Amino acid sequence: MAISILGIESSCDETAAAVCRDGKILSNMIASQDIHARYGGVVPELASRAHLQNIFPVVDQALMNADIPLSEINAVAFTQAPGLIGSLLVGAQFAKSLAFSLNIPLIAVQHMQAHVLANLIGGGENPPGVPSFPFLCLTVSGGHTQIVVCESPAKIEVIGETTDDAAGEAFDKSAKLLGLPYPGGPLIDRYASDGNATRFKFPEPQIPGLNFSFSGLKTAILYFIQNEKAKDPEFVEKNLADICASIQSRIVSILLNKLSKASAQTGIKNLCLAGGVAANRGLRKAFEDTGRTLGWKTFIPKMEYCTDNAAMIAMTGYYKYLDQSFSPLSVTVSARASW
Repeated sequence: MAISILGIESSCDETAAAVCRDGKILSNMIASQDIHARYGGVVPELASRAHLQNIFPVVDQALMNADIPLSEINAVAFTQAPGLIGSLLVGAQFAKSLAFSLNIPLIAVQHMQAHVLANLIGGGENPPGVPSFPFLCLTVSGGHTQIVVCESPAKIEVIGETTDDAAGEAFDKSAKLLGLPYPGGPLIDRYASDGNATRFKFPEPQIPGLNFSFSGLKTAILYFIQNEKAKDPEFVEKNLADICASIQSRIVSILLNKLSKASAQTGIKNLCLAGGVAANRGLRKAFEDTGRTLGWKTFIPKMEYCTDNAAMIAMTGYYKYLDQSFSPLSVTVSARASW
């Protein structure tokens, strides 16, 4: 019998729904929220209200695109943590109500685990595109930067993580210092493509082990911009592409130097990227270049599966369904991740 999972994602400012049948994604719908741009960041209350408006039509469209009636859904998976509490609650309560009314299992999904397992969807930039176990995954997003060892869909161990800012925060905060609008990370990536990445030198934090730190880099960028603008108020405008390229190059080198160290320590040569920052073109290219140099097998999800999406929730839900790893209706959401 075919196994069909409805996945729901509402951890931040994307309302998403997807359908997975027997490990294949049949639909992946996302409703984005543009209202936050005017405030320079996500406003939790506004995000929650938008989720309430979007969740019914998004789920309905996901089912229609998959051409699967609600009666054939075997379980409902939803993002349980981490994320904005109000946003998570909308998705969780919808999923609970649906699972209860249909008398089917409810599956709580950890958002970061789902980002890692997005690599199992396939169809990425290196066909056939799915890694074999075990693999290392560098998960980089606005709130998290981690290196994990994935032994199986259910067995994932964090071996390195940020001690302060995440890589995505480093991009967005640097963009803000440059006067770029929110979200600034993709803009740095865009301007960097026309810049000289070696023109300006920024420090690489010397953090022991496999952990990361980006707060010192952020401070160095702040002082650099302040000092240069004191000499020439139009310094940023005149040199924007080179500044962006130099910032991006340093963030990417911090990430890949740690990932290279993790590969050397574990002996694992199957390497994956995941998370919203995995959509960064500079990181994707450098990751593949490093992989060719060091003999890695590299895997990167399609762009649509890097940013927050429900396909990764549905896929994770599918593997949890196979393990009969179901959740009670009393399960609660959490702002923090727990592995």
